Amino acid sequence: MNGDNKGVLPYTKENFESGREVRWCPGCGNYSILATVQRTLAKFHRPRHQYVFVSGIGCSSRFPYYMNTYGFHTIHGRAPAVATGLRCVNPALSIWVVSGDGDGLSIGGNHLLHCLRRNLNINILLVNNQIYGLTKGQYSPTSRYGKVSQSSPEGSIEHPVNALCVAIASEATFIARTLDSDPRHMSIILERAEEHKGVSFVEIYQNCLIFNDKTFAPITGRDTREERMIYLEDGKPLIFGKRRQKGIRLRGLKPERVEWKQEEGKAANPPKDLVIHHEKDPDPTWAYLLTQMVYPEMPTPFGIFRALEKPTYDGGMESQIGRAIKRDGRGDLKALIAGTQPWRVK
Repeated sequence: MNGDNKGVLPYTKENFESGREVRWCPGCGNYSILATVQRTLAKFHRPRHQYVFVSGIGCSSRFPYYMNTYGFHTIHGRAPAVATGLRCVNPALSIWVVSGDGDGLSIGGNHLLHCLRRNLNINILLVNNQIYGLTKGQYSPTSRYGKVSQSSPEGSIEHPVNALCVAIASEATFIARTLDSDPRHMSIILERAEEHKGVSFVEIYQNCLIFNDKTFAPITGRDTREERMIYLEDGKPLIFGKRRQKGIRLRGLKPERVEWKQEEGKAANPPKDLVIHHEKDPDPTWAYLLTQMVYPEMPTPFGIFRALEKPTYDGGMESQIGRAIKRDGRGDLKALIAGTQPWRVK
């Protein structure tokens, strides 16, 4: 890690640039994600030496090289395990795990699940481009059914994983989705993730222009996004569309689209039965229903699906250690190892 701006806070984006050559394909969505992360962290009054970026294997896993912070480039799918160890030994750190859809949901799926359910106080960015980019275009766990790739020339016969469903089933306390082509929205989500006490899981739609170009364009393209995306706002109805004249209501447990007309020269009055988004709802049912809203049947939601406060794993561990020390004393590991008495584990 380079110099820390002589201790002057807050930082600038440039303070988080490592100076290494950024080696992604020209036009890769990871450039936008990297720049947004750097700009966002510069807003906080936290010393840079307290940030750590941990990654596995994949294009997005180059992240630690490009951040002027501490970092670990680990092995495939094991970034959550390394982040868990860091979290347990240093409560002062802000820990960010950067993973791809293959790294996080395939070989690392089991590690990710347990990291989420334990509610470790870390931030997880899942960069999802629905393909294995680093290994040249094999289909990934999030690739669409029928995806033709180098490893599925006749089309994938696997049903894709819904990353946010995994997070909800694992009872993650902060769940969100954003996209590489909207850095303003991404920055808002990353700020909220950093401020959240507990695990934050952020799925980022990212374009791989070499092996899966424009896979999200039908949803997030400039000419389509207003009609096919919906931004979640806590306490507000789900409204979308170029003229803001479309919304979502519930028929039983099934979301459905509704549209209303606007009279000339008058403000549009949306129906009163539109569903209101509540990100702090402890019942995961609504958050799950949101994950089932997918194009083309429904607009795809972006924003914070769920944000709850629950006890953290690392907080509980620190409490247990504190009680043990108070009860039995701090102990002497060196004396224990060098001693002649047998060890007794209580």
